[in-house]
Amino acid sequence: MKPIETETAPVEGMISSIPSARHVIWTRPALQEEPVGGRTKRAIDIAVALVMLVVLSPLMVGLALLICGTSPGRVLYRHRRVGYGKQSFSCLKFRTMEVNSAEILQRHLQQSPEARCEWEQTQKLRDDPRVTPVGHVLRKFSLDELPQLYNVLRGDMSLVGPRPVLSEELHRYGPSSRYYLRARPGITGLWQVSGRSTTSYRRRIAYDRAYVANISTANDIAILVQTLPAAMRSDETS
Repeated sequence: MKPIETETAPVEGMISSIPSARHVIWTRPALQEEPVGGRTKRAIDIAVALVMLVVLSPLMVGLALLICGTSPGRVLYRHRRVGYGKQSFSCLKFRTMEVNSAEILQRHLQQSPEARCEWEQTQKLRDDPRVTPVGHVLRKFSLDELPQLYNVLRGDMSLVGPRPVLSEELHRYGPSSRYYLRARPGITGLWQVSGRSTTSYRRRIAYDRAYVANISTANDIAILVQTLPAAMRSDETS
């Protein structure tokens, strides 16, 4: 995968207080001794994550039983992602794929040039043959990401931040990677409430960069408020 140029994030669909990425392209980030947002952001993360875990625990138990009863394999899927300061961590999700997903993916990419092109450009497939029937529902409404509340408590992630990426994927960010590495990855973020899979990979990088360069508690609250409506839209996938 080659580094790609940052695309200008459109104003439409963005949090109103965050300018287009075009206006932050020349911002030089200062060296940080802690992730952007500091202790205030961390305190909010812990408080909200604890409340959400208590409130959503019955739903999470029900989803775990549903996954166990409909497909073989573990309930949780751990995938390595790179976070603040290029530290690697295990990002948790409810399992949404078949246990032999790697083999299914390779076979599908070999048989479909269109799918291979889509995968190389976005690292995602809109019609993913690896995903189970229950997994489609979980992904559609972002329910598969609920276990990441535990990642937030551990300090691996934040409620709001850039989308967590693979270490080998980070170099595609090019110069924008220095913005990504200043923040904890988020369960939700500017990209998720601004189109999700309907946006290009370049635009996603622009959203991440704009978020980090203009981080504030007010912007985080605005993104959190918009997350549920965005997740409920049936024309978007996680």
